[in-house]
Amino acid sequence: MEYTVRPMEKDDWSQVVEIYYQGIQTNNATFNSSCPSFEAWDAAHIRECRLVAEFDGEVAGWAALSPYSSRECYKGVAEVSVYVDTNHRGRGVGGLLLKALVEESEEAGFWTLQSSIFQTNAASLRLHEKCGFRVVGYRERIAKDRFGMWRNTVIMERRITKDIAGGCDCEMIRAMQNERVGVLV
Repeated sequence: MEYTVRPMEKDDWSQVVEIYYQGIQTNNATFNSSCPSFEAWDAAHIRECRLVAEFDGEVAGWAALSPYSSRECYKGVAEVSVYVDTNHRGRGVGGLLLKALVEESEEAGFWTLQSSIFQTNAASLRLHEKCGFRVVGYRERIAKDRFGMWRNTVIMERRITKDIAGGCDCEMIRAMQNERVGVLV
C-alpha cells in the first residue's frame, strides 16, 4: 500500500473529524467526548503544521500541532496530535505522519514537541518513542474520561537536534535524547 502525506486542507475536514470520532470511541486517545466544529478545531491548531496521509484518494490519518501555551517564552513548543483511521492502523501510517510532522515543525521553528498519551495507549507510546520522543513525566489521575474514570497520562517530548532556535545547545539536546527513561505502563 502506498500512502502519501500532504498538507491538510479544509475539504479534508469531514474525513479528519470522522477519524477523530473513531479516536474518541476507543476511549484511549483523547479526553474529549465530542468532536469540535471545524472553526473551533482550526482556531486551536497551527496552520503550517497540519498533515494528512492519503491512500487511494481517502484520508487514512492526520497529524497536527497545537500551541503548548500562549506565553511568548513557549512559542517554539507545541502539542502533537496523531490519529489513524481504524482501517489503516498497523500499517505504518502513524509513523509516516509523525515523522513528516517533526520535519514540518522544525521548518516552522519549533524546538520542542510534546505529547500527553494515555498510559494504556501502548501503540501511541511506541510510535512516539520510534520517532525520537522520550518520556519526561507521568500524570496520575490527571482527568476523567468520558465514562467518568480517572486516567493517567505519560508525557513524551522530542527536542530538535539542529540549531534553529538560536543559541540552542545541540550537543546537550542530543545527550538528553539518548537518555533512556522507562515507560510507565
